Amino acid sequence: MVFLILTLGITHAQEADNLKLSGELFTDQRFLLKSPNDWAWNENRLTLNLEKSTDNAKFYSEVWLRNIGVPAIHASSDLYNKGIIDPYNLEVREAYVQLNGFLTKNLDVSIGRQRIVWGTADKLNPTDNLNPLDLEDILDFGRRRGSDAINLNYYINNDFSLQGVFIPIFQPANMPVGIFANILNPTLEMPDGMALESVSDTLTMPKYNIGESSSAGLKLKGFAKGVNFSLSYVWGFDGLPFATKNTFIPVNALGGINIHSQLSYARTHIIGADLVTSIAGFGVWAEAAAFIPEKDVMMTNDLSALYPTSPVPVTQDSLILDKSKPYIKFVVGGDYFFSDGSYLNVQYLHGFIHERARENLNDYFFLRYEKTFLNDKLKITPIGGGFIVTDWNKMKDNYALVYMPEIAYKATTNSEITVSTTIFDGKGDNLFSNLKDYNMFMCKLKYSF
Repeated sequence: MVFLILTLGITHAQEADNLKLSGELFTDQRFLLKSPNDWAWNENRLTLNLEKSTDNAKFYSEVWLRNIGVPAIHASSDLYNKGIIDPYNLEVREAYVQLNGFLTKNLDVSIGRQRIVWGTADKLNPTDNLNPLDLEDILDFGRRRGSDAINLNYYINNDFSLQGVFIPIFQPANMPVGIFANILNPTLEMPDGMALESVSDTLTMPKYNIGESSSAGLKLKGFAKGVNFSLSYVWGFDGLPFATKNTFIPVNALGGINIHSQLSYARTHIIGADLVTSIAGFGVWAEAAAFIPEKDVMMTNDLSALYPTSPVPVTQDSLILDKSKPYIKFVVGGDYFFSDGSYLNVQYLHGFIHERARENLNDYFFLRYEKTFLNDKLKITPIGGGFIVTDWNKMKDNYALVYMPEIAYKATTNSEITVSTTIFDGKGDNLFSNLKDYNMFMCKLKYSF
């Protein structure tokens, strides 16, 4: 009833004050191809966008109202909790006000929760580091949440502008859920004679004050001789935590071990550059970012409990990130629209979103080819996916394949139905080869209004 009253109020405001309401109804259903075909994903999402513009100001918001996941019912008491039986959530993705010509005619300022998109590549952007990663759905590449920020854009002239962003509160990345929940957890190799029983952790967050939890960014954007380009700098955090101390605790005489980890976040300087242009009808882009840790990140393994008679603490230290050795992630790619209605998109990425340090950056090759039929109502993607190499010297044992064919049909102007499969294969310890037991069928419906 409250939601109905709110909707009616919004509709009335839309008619009275030119408040624009738009949105989308989206359903995403997936099940595993492997018997017994467990349900892999259940999401029903209503997106509401509100926008109002005047000569010198703009208001914009995006809200998700979702039913997501399957019921996690473990006891009869759960049947009394509607939030468990029918899980849902409400998320404010964006809500900000933009003031045009603030103080001077060349300056615009946006205040509030906003998605600040940096980079020119297709979804995989090494320079896009102001907003926290949204890793809830590991297959939704490039998704990020909005941040509460002050965003300044100063227009120097028609071709050049300067952007400054201040984010006062640190927001970490949210991790994958459902069947993907443990996909980013590192593989723990135990010494001979030891068996891992359980893992626990303690997470240390930056203190919430201006000096310790804030982030800032500066970006120069320009256009010259048919090329859009930018140079950027971010003083921020790595949104994924590091294990800085692991304590090994014996639990039985058979070699059983519990590990308790202390996790924390590292401050990072990020220098980026990107460009996009067109060459003979081909769209071409390139993007790179150098990540410079503010200080060394060390990991200590405390084995003292395993050797109680040792006169000194038994520890092993290892360097995770060396501040004197910046690491660079980059992507190059292009796309082309053919006269027969087909489309080709190719990208090469060095360093995925969760990879840090030079020696841990892997190579990703992505390819997508699609063709439309029936006056663009039907779109078939026979080739879609990627090839990943984690060790070129031993490639046959360190690779991954992702194949994602897709068929999409526009039933009406505003609605689209998509069916697809996702097939994973590979060897070695890498993100996508670890998904090879999760081959799935997907069906999606999107209705825009």
